[in-house]
Amino acid sequence: MPRIPGVPTRSAGLLGRLLYWFARRRYGAVPEPATVMLHHRPVLLAYSAWELGNDKAMRHLPASLRDLAVHRVATQVGCSWCVDFGTMLARHQGLDLERLHAIGDYAASPVFGPTERRVLAYADAMTALPTTVTDEIVADLDAELGHRGVVELTYAIAVENHRARFNHALAITDQGFTSGDACRVPVPADALVDRS
Repeated sequence: MPRIPGVPTRSAGLLGRLLYWFARRRYGAVPEPATVMLHHRPVLLAYSAWELGNDKAMRHLPASLRDLAVHRVATQVGCSWCVDFGTMLARHQGLDLERLHAIGDYAASPVFGPTERRVLAYADAMTALPTTVTDEIVADLDAELGHRGVVELTYAIAVENHRARFNHALAITDQGFTSGDACRVPVPADALVDRS
C-alpha cells in the first residue's frame, strides 16, 4: 500500500479518467504512480508530458542497452514497481528476460558483453550516493557510443533514478505487470475500472 493512496477512478475527475483510460489502453492497467500523482494534477500533467517526450526522444541507443541500464538503476534503488513495469516493457519488446536475472553479477556474467558491462557500471556510478562517475568511465563510453549516445544514456539513467526514488519514497510497489496480471489489478485498489 502506498504511503499516499491513489485517487480512485470515481474521484479522478474528467482529466484523471481520461489519463486512466489512456494508461489502461497502453499498459493494461493504470500505473499506480499516476494514481498517486493525481493528487497534484499539474505535477501529473508535467510528468505525463515528460514521459511521452522521453519516449520520443530516446531513440539513438539500442533499446536493449538503454533498458539494461534502467533496470540496473531500479534494482539498485530498490524500486520493485520499476523492476516490475520495466520487465513487462522489456518482454513486450522481445528482450531476453533471463539476462535481467543475471544483472546483479553483470561484471562476471558471460551473458553481458564489454559494452553492456561498461553501461551497467556507469548506471551504478551515477546511482551511487555520492556519485562515483569518473572521467575514464565517460571517456570509455564516449569512444564506443559517441557524444549523443553518452548524453542519451546519462539522461535515461537520471530519469530512472527520478522514477525509482519517487516510487520508493512513497512505497509504491510492484503491481503485477510482470506476471501478466496487471489487467486484473484495478488501480487504486478501490477503483471501478471501466474496460470499454
